[in-house]
Amino acid sequence: MLVAIDGPAGAGKSTVARAAARALGFAYLDSGAMYRAVALAGERDPASVRIAFDGDRVLLDGDDVSEAIRTPEISDLASRRAAEPDVRAALLDKQRALLANGDWVAEGRDVGTVVAPGADLKVWLTASLDERAKRRGQPADEVADRDERDRSRAHSPMVAADDAVELDTTGLDVDEVVARIVALVRG
Repeated sequence: MLVAIDGPAGAGKSTVARAAARALGFAYLDSGAMYRAVALAGERDPASVRIAFDGDRVLLDGDDVSEAIRTPEISDLASRRAAEPDVRAALLDKQRALLANGDWVAEGRDVGTVVAPGADLKVWLTASLDERAKRRGQPADEVADRDERDRSRAHSPMVAADDAVELDTTGLDVDEVVARIVALVRG
């Protein structure tokens, strides 16, 4: 089974998807971490970058970069690199290969529309702009700029899948959101 969780920056995708995967006993794919790792790798060919997941750790060419990829600078650069067609193509192949076997909760901006349009469950996670900015520790205008960049990119723009269930996380804690997703899966 594949659960795709998409949505804008700061909606809680990574936290919720990781917790939902644990609750369901599924593997977890943080597609954003892959783009962040490519951003951290600089101008290297994205197809040659080795990205792996070891529990909650993200490995770039064997090195643990879990913390290094979470800075605001790398986050911003990852959004810019994600708009590059060669980066998207290289990571799309890597993501589809990972998701080909087993039960997964995968999150990102285009999992339900591009990476895995045949996902068994698609969730569009969102929250108010102020809530998302607070969660990211960034000014609201920076988060809004990121949203616009992700929505307006030519390749794989951030949009909700037509058949996605929208879940607004404003004012909800992680356990409440996870419980709703688990209920949808077990439905």
